[in-house]
Amino acid sequence: MISLGLLGCGRIGKVHARTVRGLDTARIVAVADAVPAAADALAPQLGADVNTPEAIMARTDVDAVIIGTPTSTHYDLIHAAAAAGKAIFCEKPVDLSSDRTRDCVAAVAQAGVPFMTAFNRRFDPNFAHMQARIAGGEIGAVELVTILSRDPSPPPISYIAQSGGLFRDMMIHDFDMARFLLGEEPVRVYAVGAALVDPAIGAAGDVDTAAVTLTTARGAICQISNSRRATYGYDQRVEVHGAGGMLRADNLRETTVEFASPDGFTTAPTLNFFLERYEAAYAAEMRHFITALSEGVAPSPAIEDGLKAQLIADAAAESLKTGRPVEL
Repeated sequence: MISLGLLGCGRIGKVHARTVRGLDTARIVAVADAVPAAADALAPQLGADVNTPEAIMARTDVDAVIIGTPTSTHYDLIHAAAAAGKAIFCEKPVDLSSDRTRDCVAAVAQAGVPFMTAFNRRFDPNFAHMQARIAGGEIGAVELVTILSRDPSPPPISYIAQSGGLFRDMMIHDFDMARFLLGEEPVRVYAVGAALVDPAIGAAGDVDTAAVTLTTARGAICQISNSRRATYGYDQRVEVHGAGGMLRADNLRETTVEFASPDGFTTAPTLNFFLERYEAAYAAEMRHFITALSEGVAPSPAIEDGLKAQLIADAAAESLKTGRPVEL
C-alpha cells in the first residue's frame, strides 16, 4: 500500500484524491492547503489528517507526495520532498524558470527519488492509442504533426498576469505532446502571436492567440495553434501524417448522437471544460504513478520531460519577441 500526502486541496487536488480513493493499492493519509477550509473539507472524505507541508514531509508513513499547489510553490516543495526521500508527483509546469527547474532536476537526481511530471494528455486514451500505433510503425516515419488546442474562454486577467504566459501555461501541454508524437526532439522553434480575444491580455504582456512551428533535425514538422477563445467549446484535436498514412484524434462530444434534417446534420457540442475532457487521462496518470512506485520502476513523464517542454516554451517566447526562429 502506497501512502500519499496531498499538497493542495483545490480543483486538481480533488481530482487526484478521487482517483486515489478508488484504488486498492494507495491511500492519502495527510492533506495540506494554504486555505485551511479546503483541507478541512477534503480530509474527512479521505480519512486523512490535516497537516502542514512540513509535517507531511516529516511523516515516516508518507511514501510520496502529490503537488497540486500553485506553480510558485513547486520549487520549495520539490526540494523539501526530495530531501525527505519522498517520491514526487508534480503538476506542470515544474517551475516557470528553466534555471529553477534545472535546480529541481539536480535535487531529485541527488536524492534518487522517483519523480513524475503531470503531463496528463499523454494518458488520454485517444492520444495514447495514437502514439502506440505511431511507435508500432503503422503510418511509417512521421512527417507532419498538427495540434489544435483552444479554450472555451480566457482565464481571469489576475491569473494571466502570474501564469508565465500562454507558452508556459497553456501551450506547454502541446510542446510535450509534440515530443510524445514526433518521437524525436525539436531543434528549431518559430512562434507568432497576438492579443485578439481580449486587449487586457495584451496589456498584461501576454498573447491569447498563437501558432508555433517546431522542426526536428530530420525535418519533421509540428504545427501547434492555441487560442484562449473557442465559442463552440473546448477544442482538442491532433493529426499525425506519416509516410504510410495518417492518424487523427477528434474532439470528444457530450453525446455521439447525430441529428439529420433537410437543413443538414447536427451533432452535440464538445465537452466544455478540461476537467471533463481529460477526466480519464487524470485517472490514468495517477494509476501509472502508483503502479510505478509499487513495481519499483521509474514513472514517466519524468522531471527531465518537464524541463524539455519548458525550454521549448522559453524558445517560443523568445521567437515571438524577436520575430525570428530560435535554435534549441
